[in-house]
Amino acid sequence: MAISDVREYTHLTDDEVEAIGAELDEIRTEIEASRGQADREYVLRIITLQRRLAAAGRITLFASMFPPAWLLGTTLLASAKILENMEIGHNAMHGQWDWMNDPEIHSSNWEWDTTQPAEQWKHSHNYVHHQFTNVLGHDNDVGYGILRMSRDQKWTPYNLGQPVYNALLALLFEWGVALHDLDIEAIRKREKDPQLLWKQLKQIGTKVRQQAVKDYVLFPALTGPQWLHTLTANATANLTRNLWTYMIIFCGHFPDGAVHFTEEELEDETRAEWYLRQMLGSANFEGGKLLHLMSGQLGYQIEHHLFPDLPSNRYAQISVKVKDICARYDIPYTTGPLHQQYGQTFRTIMKLSLPNRRTEDNPAPTPARAKRRLRDDERPTRRSELGKWSPASA
Repeated sequence: MAISDVREYTHLTDDEVEAIGAELDEIRTEIEASRGQADREYVLRIITLQRRLAAAGRITLFASMFPPAWLLGTTLLASAKILENMEIGHNAMHGQWDWMNDPEIHSSNWEWDTTQPAEQWKHSHNYVHHQFTNVLGHDNDVGYGILRMSRDQKWTPYNLGQPVYNALLALLFEWGVALHDLDIEAIRKREKDPQLLWKQLKQIGTKVRQQAVKDYVLFPALTGPQWLHTLTANATANLTRNLWTYMIIFCGHFPDGAVHFTEEELEDETRAEWYLRQMLGSANFEGGKLLHLMSGQLGYQIEHHLFPDLPSNRYAQISVKVKDICARYDIPYTTGPLHQQYGQTFRTIMKLSLPNRRTEDNPAPTPARAKRRLRDDERPTRRSELGKWSPASA
């Protein structure tokens, strides 16, 4: 069942909710005050590593006619693409490194190596998803307009195809993300501003053309006779990045324990209640430093949703305090091994492809109130920590 009141769901008093909010604000203040040279060196080191991996992969692919070189070059290139998208691009566009005042690593300038324009990502992800996390009818990340991910979402015969839609979304993830900010539902209902839609489509077309020329024309051509091997290597690296990114993102939002909310929860929501919603609506996964690095530190998804603009290399440190808060106030802190989190997510996708079963222990959900998705000018004032975006350029 989707939650309409986080205070009631967590059995916390008003004073306890506000105390939790104050503790989390204190964590933010502490991290902001301690940002410095070590954090700067971290992100610069990761950017250097990513660029060296990409260069090594491109160079190796000059010998891609030999299978070991093809495999090595593809692996290096896929690793570079994953690092750029997950640990660098995603976090830079959240404004995690804006405090450095480095124009090359600033949220207003970073354009990442994927098909969705940065400005559209910053709107659909930073603003809509992070502000309205898991709120049915507001957060389009709940199923991405393709999958039914909550029992409170209406079932239709279309959902029988979820196993196929899920596989296609995983394989073509960057292309699905490219269309994410268009709001397909609004287009289908003819509620989308035609001028805005045209601007977005032109922007997407430009970005797609740039990515396609780079990966499937320019770099293959540079390797001369090896162009076909290089082209397949680039396609395989992009496919690998798609599958990895899909799995990491789904494991942060859809395992057991990551709950959904009705739009009633947004009514007069305080900052402390927003914090609670992020904690209840997100899920972590466990692993070593390499796994967390390659996932953009999104194994700490709870901490990321609480503090999306704080440096990602601090999430492990922050998680210790967040766990303590959850333990003291008896708030669920959803975490588990990566394979377990995805296994639960996959089971949910398969299960919700079918109509809800009505039993005493599993009653039919109360349908979410029918209401169109709000326009940006109708939504509540956005939170400053969610990162910047420019509606004019979207």
